[in-house]
Amino acid sequence: MDPPNQLYFVLVNFLSIFSLSSLPITAIIPKANVSLSVTPSQLVENLCNGKAVQNRSFCLKALSTPKVIAAMDKTQLGTLIMKLGAANAKATLNVYNEIIKKPGSLQALKALNCCVKAYKFAIFSFEMVSIELVEEPQTANYDVAVIGPEVRAPQLLARNQLMKYYVSMGYEITSTLELENPNFY
Repeated sequence: MDPPNQLYFVLVNFLSIFSLSSLPITAIIPKANVSLSVTPSQLVENLCNGKAVQNRSFCLKALSTPKVIAAMDKTQLGTLIMKLGAANAKATLNVYNEIIKKPGSLQALKALNCCVKAYKFAIFSFEMVSIELVEEPQTANYDVAVIGPEVRAPQLLARNQLMKYYVSMGYEITSTLELENPNFY
């Protein structure tokens, strides 16, 4: 077993011992406080029906905020999706930071620090893609596709799944932008 896999294995065991059930998952769901009765824009509907989007109902819920519904074009929508993805990654990073505060083995701490670095990189990537949507959309399409730190700890599966949903939404919007503007790239 190579070192990174060994660290993740240790992390999974560590997290299995220390339950995270007291940490709410709602911290990473968009703070929309808006029910799905709010009609999503046609732009949002089209995005959420896209091939790359992994969870249509999550997409509609995450993008049913007044700010997102007011997005005038796909670039604005993509930027807002990247900001939501970054917020999700930051919330997950906070969970890792809370876990680090709990006593554990040195090996588990190393594994957790590896996860912290991965989520810091994800946050940076979401923020970078947000800028690239305007300046270099083709690069944004690639960069959003490679975001995805993942730990196979049962307590963090939901958080990792949400990360995948934001990545799939970002990939869908950047792919659409790339197809609509082939000469731009």
